[in-house]
Amino acid sequence: MAPKAATGYRRTDVGVIPEDWDVQSLTSTLAEPPGYGINAPAVPFDGSLPSYIRITDIGKDGRFRPAPRVSVKVNGARAARFLLRPGDLVFARTGASVGKSYLYDRRDGTLVFAGFLIRIAPNPSRLRPAFMSYYAQTQRYWDWVADNSARSGQPGVNAKEYGSLLVPVPPIPEQRAIATVLSDVDELIKSLEALIAKKRAIKQAAMQELLTGRTRLPGFGGEWETKRLGALANVASGGTPPTSVAAYYGGGIPWVAISDMTASGKLITDTERSLSHLGLENSAAHLLPVGTVLYAMYASLGECSIAGRPLCTSQAILGIQPFQVLSRDFLYYWLSWIKDKVKMIGQHGAQANLNKGMVQDFQLPLPPLPEQRAIATILSDMDAEIAALERRLDKTRAIKQGMMQQLLTGSIRLPIPDDDTEDDDAHDA
Repeated sequence: MAPKAATGYRRTDVGVIPEDWDVQSLTSTLAEPPGYGINAPAVPFDGSLPSYIRITDIGKDGRFRPAPRVSVKVNGARAARFLLRPGDLVFARTGASVGKSYLYDRRDGTLVFAGFLIRIAPNPSRLRPAFMSYYAQTQRYWDWVADNSARSGQPGVNAKEYGSLLVPVPPIPEQRAIATVLSDVDELIKSLEALIAKKRAIKQAAMQELLTGRTRLPGFGGEWETKRLGALANVASGGTPPTSVAAYYGGGIPWVAISDMTASGKLITDTERSLSHLGLENSAAHLLPVGTVLYAMYASLGECSIAGRPLCTSQAILGIQPFQVLSRDFLYYWLSWIKDKVKMIGQHGAQANLNKGMVQDFQLPLPPLPEQRAIATILSDMDAEIAALERRLDKTRAIKQGMMQQLLTGSIRLPIPDDDTEDDDAHDA
């Protein structure tokens, strides 16, 4: 027998909620029946046609992220039936993205919704669209999607099934208050994302200036030399022991794959897999010392990291050990800066690749060692600032998740102002 709900709360089909909240099917809250989107050819976006919003343009956080942006080529009268209006939500109805949702925001421009989306138009006197949008980001909602989307083939939820979704419905003033608080957190998240993007752009511009000698730091002068990378460092590729021999794996020697580099960023201390000493002895891998610059030759071409502990790598990764005339951090930033150029010179075939000889032939503009270190310090400080902002962003996102869990279940109640009135915010129509 389930324990009794706390005073002021009751058990329902959507969990424990406040006694003054209701539980309604989504259908009962709508201003009109759900509608399916338009199937029409997509064309490059030029601003003269309404933009097309597809499943792939919607994040799990409910954000519209079109890339690349496209329009829908269809006559105006037909397209008008599928234009999104303030207060409309669309839900993905099929495939791996089933369950994703988006609340139309006029700041995203004129949008029509694609055929694999379903339009849901809540009646704002019963269910605030912004409240519903946030509810569709909760774990409770995603659990419902998982339970209801199972199919013998591709997963899916149709319009009737979405209509059967049970939603906890607070009084309208409380719905507005909850949506406002969460919207404020969203705006903070967006501002942090924009600041991080700005800082990254500033860093990229600084790399362009500092790593080419176009801008010199105070106290440094003279000409730079251009040197072949192979003359400035030892370069060695790694290896992979036969995966069929279990004894070669699971020891205490970190073994770096390209996925470890993309996950770790600049400094690698942990890896998904490790080798035993037996595995190291029976492969082309080498134990690389701390400070070795790791450089990807396949897949994520040009990805680079620095070894934060002794480790070895797969054959897809070069270990570059700079001589005393070359700062490892300067090399790391220079390799990071030329990443896009390197992708263009990779060998072409089924997959663009580099090889050891090509990397050794890289021509590196080389300032004196003190200037290398000064440049690397500036760029490292920029990285630290960006990393601090990213940690703050991650923390803010985590706080938002906690707030949604508390507010959208009524575990925490917000004070409602006595003068609460209707608003005409397009995002919470």
